[in-house]
Amino acid sequence: MIRIIDWQPAFQEDWKNLNLTWISKDYEVEPVDLETLQYPDKYFFQDGGAILLAQREDTGEIVGTVGLQPFGNGVLELCKMTVAENARGMHIGEKLGWAALERARTLGANRVFLLSNAAKAYQAINLYYKLGFRCVALESTEFKRASIQMEICF
Repeated sequence: MIRIIDWQPAFQEDWKNLNLTWISKDYEVEPVDLETLQYPDKYFFQDGGAILLAQREDTGEIVGTVGLQPFGNGVLELCKMTVAENARGMHIGEKLGWAALERARTLGANRVFLLSNAAKAYQAINLYYKLGFRCVALESTEFKRASIQMEICF
């Protein structure tokens, strides 16, 4: 079984390693990736965001992550969402996605957006549609790998 838990500093290395693994598999790890992964307090918690983790109940292993990075005015970015390769196919991404949207509501968000890659992340994009996200014009060029922007409004 998988449970979704709140961030704890003890899981910093899991957070960082899981994300660097998926990013480096298909993309270039960019300076903004390294910065946000190294300093979650500054980028996620300081202004009212969150990080949720998927944990195996039997072993305590962290097998998934998702972040909600605050951008002010009730806007959060859903980011750094990944599931370990050895745990895929168990609907962990979906559990993380629903939990993140629920948390976004409790944090007072009125809009959650995400950036993705239409060519390489088609499975993730299908999940985002299932969660209720819809495509909008790409506003950000923060990541070279981003070719699509999606959002959900509450």
